[in-house]
Amino acid sequence: MEGREGPDPGAPGSPPSGQARLTAWVRGRVQGVGFRWWVRSIALELGLRGVAENLVDGRVRVIAEGDRGRCTVLLERLEAPGTPGHVVQVTHRWDAARGGFTGFAERLTAATAIFHLRSCP
Repeated sequence: MEGREGPDPGAPGSPPSGQARLTAWVRGRVQGVGFRWWVRSIALELGLRGVAENLVDGRVRVIAEGDRGRCTVLLERLEAPGTPGHVVQVTHRWDAARGGFTGFAERLTAATAIFHLRSCP
């Protein structure tokens, strides 16, 4: 179709536009290196809502909601070189936006906090 830029949004494999929820699990040396703060700063810059939180297994889970294109930019940044720490792998899932977030938070989950307290001498 004339005047359209980029891929046809209706083509197979094309991401749908509109509001979306991105859940990404980031594996590597991503805890204790400012990674969650870095994710939060990018998400806020992109106008996304959600959370970046440590998991007990050493990963960071990122849940971001907003414009699908902006969530895609966040995912690309998570996968790109230059993140704090060292990212080994990013797995992700797309869902419909559910709401419930105000702003973008970074948090240490309660289970992770308990794990760290128990592992300290």
